[in-house]
Amino acid sequence: MLRAIAVFKFSKVVLLVAVGLGTLRLLDPAVAARAQHWLAALAASSDRRAVQRLIALASGLSPGRLEALGIGAFFYATLFTIEGVGLWRGAHWAEYLTVIAGLSLVPFELIQVTRVVTVSRVAALLVNLAVVAYLMYRLLRARGTEPRPIPDGQPHGPPATG
Repeated sequence: MLRAIAVFKFSKVVLLVAVGLGTLRLLDPAVAARAQHWLAALAASSDRRAVQRLIALASGLSPGRLEALGIGAFFYATLFTIEGVGLWRGAHWAEYLTVIAGLSLVPFELIQVTRVVTVSRVAALLVNLAVVAYLMYRLLRARGTEPRPIPDGQPHGPPATG
């Protein structure tokens, strides 16, 4: 299961590197103009509202924000690469790192889901929570602190002194 989570992390790395490179390329005015031309052509042949929102978003970003978005994408790609390699190798530290990173994203994912409920946003939140829950279970089990059933006939409180 750790390797499946690692593959999921690696797929996020590929997506984030593409986003990072794409946003940094948009800093070039010629590339930005070409992208807007393609989006306008796409708007003529598909769902206009979605494409118009995308154009408005891309047009409204200053060069500084585009650069920050690109750098942020590379930062998360690096984090997910570290997590993925560690999980692939079965390292406990990677499980802890993935739990911490996963839990830190939950508030942002909840905000996004409450703004506009979409299948992709809900799926991202649920997958993130499932990964965190699974890894927390593994970590607790490895420490020997998972809840254990009490055998029948055993006292349920602390041993009596006396």
